Amino acid sequence: MALTITTLNLLNQYINGVMERADHHGQNVNEIVLTLAGAVIWRATQDVEVRTYNDETANILWLTINGHRYAIAYNHSTMNIEIRDRNQNGTVLATFNNSNTALDVKNIFSNL
Repeated sequence: MALTITTLNLLNQYINGVMERADHHGQNVNEIVLTLAGAVIWRATQDVEVRTYNDETANILWLTINGHRYAIAYNHSTMNIEIRDRNQNGTVLATFNNSNTALDVKNIFSNL
């Protein structure tokens, strides 16, 4: 099920949850996630949605940019965050980890 992020409070709860999970499971992405959160806010042209699991937010976020939908999710196998075309099973368009710079994120999101 998806939860639409409609308030700053919900966004804060979601980012805090992602940060806690990244510090625990995804130390390869625990820094870049903040830059990605900023890029999502910058580029989203419709409400952002996040996956829920057992009434808690989970590590999949959907955003729409100019009518095109993207999924952003943590891949446990590669230990990277991926942007996928349309949904969590779509083509991988970009991957991120702590070796990426803010400029990398800006350039990729500029082209979405």
